[in-house]
Amino acid sequence: MISTRIFALPPLLIGLLAISAASLTQADEPKSSPYEQKEPSPDGTGRFYLGREISHTVSAHAISWLERLDREAEEHPKMVVDKLALRPTDVVADIGAGSGYFTFLLASHVPQGKVLAVDIQIEMLDFIRARAERERITNVETLLSSETETFLPEGGVDVVLMVDAYHEFSNPREMMESIVRSLAPDGRVVMLEYRGEDPKVAIKPLHKMTVKQVQREMEAVGLQLESVSDFLPTQHFFIFRKMAQ
Repeated sequence: MISTRIFALPPLLIGLLAISAASLTQADEPKSSPYEQKEPSPDGTGRFYLGREISHTVSAHAISWLERLDREAEEHPKMVVDKLALRPTDVVADIGAGSGYFTFLLASHVPQGKVLAVDIQIEMLDFIRARAERERITNVETLLSSETETFLPEGGVDVVLMVDAYHEFSNPREMMESIVRSLAPDGRVVMLEYRGEDPKVAIKPLHKMTVKQVQREMEAVGLQLESVSDFLPTQHFFIFRKMAQ
């Protein structure tokens, strides 16, 4: 028989432990870090990068919302994929792939290439794999990323697509450095983000980004803005390439 003993801690020690835990939770980032830790806003993490508070990540419970029937009418995803002008042999990385909504749209445009569906949540990748197997789609591969690394092949990706995903990266500097390493010599980074300048876009503020902020963060990792378009109802459409050396 296993006995369990419960030891009571002195009140002073309990208080010291609580203070210590709070200090660890709200500890300042190392001086060399590009991040700052501050008091979080209601929808934020309290982690700031180049003046922007990073938002919380949408969980796998949001699959039904990501797969909603009116998404085409609201956000024109097919038009987005057409605008990418993909080559049949391209390797495309869908970063923050979620339920794979864009992954499978992309797959039909690169029949001799492939789509790498990258996400930090295994539940999302399981959902994508199940659909690929069910529909016998052979040019979709899933890739489990970490908070700081995509694990994409170095120099092996022609187009990186991020749809309303970048603002949720807990470590955007490291993730973008990983993405830049993955780009082929003529590779592009394409981003969609809800327009932060537009108060009529009914999205929580931390889930929107301005052109100025996006450009600032991409330049920090050596990416240059090639174009930004606002042909979509609520989102910016950015194209970035590596800066000339």
